[in-house]
Amino acid sequence: MTGHARRRFLTYLVAAPTLAVATRIGLDALDPGTARAAVPTPPAPADLVDLGDLLILAGKPTAGMLVLSVDADGTVHFRLPREEVGQGLTTAVAMLVAEELDTPLDRVRIQLDDARPELLFNQLTGSSNSIRSLYDPVRHTAAAARARMVGVAARQWGLSASDLTVRQGVVTAPDGRTASYGTLSAAAASFDPASLTVTPKKESEHTLVGTPTSRIDARALVTGRQVYTLDLEVPGAKPCMVRRPPTVNGTVKAVNNEAVVRALPGVLDVVTLDTGVAVVAETFGQALDGKNALDVSWGGGTVDTLSDDDIRARLKAATPSLDVLGLLVKKVDAEFDFAFVSHAPMETNSAVADVRADGAEIWSGMKSPIVAQAAIARAVGLPVSKVKVHVVQSGGSFGRRLFYDAALEAAVVSQKSGRPVRLMWSRIDDMRHGRMRPATHHRIRATYALGQVLTFVHQVAAVETDFRHGLGDAITAAAAGLPSGLGNATFAQTLFLTTVKSPYDFGVTTQALTEVPLKMHTGSWRSVYSANTRGAEEIVVDELAARLGQDPVAFRRSFLKTDRQRAVLDKVAAEGDWGRTLPAGWAQGVGFHEEYKSCTACLVEIDATDPKRPRVTKAVVAADVGRPVNPRGLEAQLLGGLTDAISTTLRAGLHIDKGLPLEGSYSQFHYARQKDSPKDVRIFVLPTEHEPGGAGELGVPAAVGAIANAYARATGIKPRSFPVNFDVDFTPFPR
Repeated sequence: MTGHARRRFLTYLVAAPTLAVATRIGLDALDPGTARAAVPTPPAPADLVDLGDLLILAGKPTAGMLVLSVDADGTVHFRLPREEVGQGLTTAVAMLVAEELDTPLDRVRIQLDDARPELLFNQLTGSSNSIRSLYDPVRHTAAAARARMVGVAARQWGLSASDLTVRQGVVTAPDGRTASYGTLSAAAASFDPASLTVTPKKESEHTLVGTPTSRIDARALVTGRQVYTLDLEVPGAKPCMVRRPPTVNGTVKAVNNEAVVRALPGVLDVVTLDTGVAVVAETFGQALDGKNALDVSWGGGTVDTLSDDDIRARLKAATPSLDVLGLLVKKVDAEFDFAFVSHAPMETNSAVADVRADGAEIWSGMKSPIVAQAAIARAVGLPVSKVKVHVVQSGGSFGRRLFYDAALEAAVVSQKSGRPVRLMWSRIDDMRHGRMRPATHHRIRATYALGQVLTFVHQVAAVETDFRHGLGDAITAAAAGLPSGLGNATFAQTLFLTTVKSPYDFGVTTQALTEVPLKMHTGSWRSVYSANTRGAEEIVVDELAARLGQDPVAFRRSFLKTDRQRAVLDKVAAEGDWGRTLPAGWAQGVGFHEEYKSCTACLVEIDATDPKRPRVTKAVVAADVGRPVNPRGLEAQLLGGLTDAISTTLRAGLHIDKGLPLEGSYSQFHYARQKDSPKDVRIFVLPTEHEPGGAGELGVPAAVGAIANAYARATGIKPRSFPVNFDVDFTPFPR
């Protein structure tokens, strides 16, 4: 697609968010002499331009503004304009740098870059986009540094650069003379690069990239030496916690016992915020005691009268009805509900802030630091240039740290209190007042005849997702001629259409999103719309196969569009011994997903002899993510996606009761523990020569489908509401 055509497409896509690609395909369109095994499906928007393409396009103008330096001792420093939240990004980027520089990996240091407004849309971590967008720019940056080193050595020795070789950070001449990068770095800094030809290595020349490699931060992680936000030693920073309202988006009307709380041991200040009342103290224990002692009169929230049943009813009412079909049309109809889900990262929301009259400095784990910097500057009344935002490695995110709530609160508390503060959300607050995946309702209909799927319609209704973290701005920047004043719904539609697509030739296929504008603390959760949408579709695929009397794997294989897709499905079927005999109450299930230029298949075995306590006992996952940088890191990503799917498909979700989630701890939000996870997991990253695709979110949807399908086959119960076992089996914490 030409650049002009791409821009026209993007404009049309975003300006017309209900775009549906359709053509007249039916039985009369099939030529018996040339009939395919499936009725072709026209390309979906995400087949032409996906969300990753939009973000790469938005970041293109500043993609080369990367910073790499080499110390006198040969240590290489690279400033990464992305966030590391456990996905292994720093390791993958270090591997790219080491590969192009021909220097040992242990000589490369990755520093998370501070907020850099000049990068515009190129400092946003999300949408499985980091490696896709950084792969070429990082390689070119490191290759340019290598060329400078070699150029300096060649000039010093009076040789041609082409005569020199580099190995392990040492430049060697044909006569045996050597010079380390460290000895060349000072001269290289002033070397005129105009005469250099910078060409990254061919992929066939890679010796490190593509090799399974342990994380560069692994030792720090397992020994407790990894520094997170609250580990930072910021002079004078005092602990702070916030008392939050009893319902989502509640407000503070009055603090009734401020003097009493101020008199408590260790309490230094009480500060009223838009989001609650903060207590600053000498220790976190004292801040917690002060927070709990507060007597606050609260104003109402935005969903105080709503509980799960009310929200489900609104979602169902908002889901467009499907056309009435004649009696002769064979169809599969299904409706699904998915509950709200917490991100539940191990590290709760936290930040350190030091705001003074002439400037501010903030430390926190942030995936959109440029937007955070601007918001903090507005809140404390300072120019953006006077606000320094430091990005700190975080203990998990899954989309949560696209929002910077803690950093903003900490900055306001610091300004009002006149001292540096270290703010921490409690686990209860993180689950009840943190971000969550919106609840969704799905209505799907597939029609079929003569062994063919003729149409596939999927209507999705979702509680409005909050995208006020820079992603919407990036989408706008990526498309030319966008209409002004676009609202959140348009951003949501665009994100939906550029991520959700069917991998099957199912004739005329329509997937559409309707948002229900409930003002809740929603946010992008790993795999955003695809986890629920494609998970539900994979359940219907199994039911279609049963209607047509076909094996689920064989059925998928005959309708998948490409050999690349079939290869990953074949891999899990072979490695998982698909179709093997299992005891009563046990079954296998399979699912498939394609997104962000990558595809994956998942096969699981489940023990559901007790349908109320099902357990996944075995899993096989295969993925083609294009050219893999670190296969070991990709395996970890796919394992994480599998674990998320086990959790949210079987037990983990949030109950909304009169405007507030009931769950407030890991003991109540039933995320999978070790006992819930399969001991037998095999993951295969297929080596291919496609351009690198996304992987961080890839593993969830296929696993959701596989687990649900295995449960259905084991129990005979068609799952329609998720998680399948969702009892309130705990006593909720007080509001």
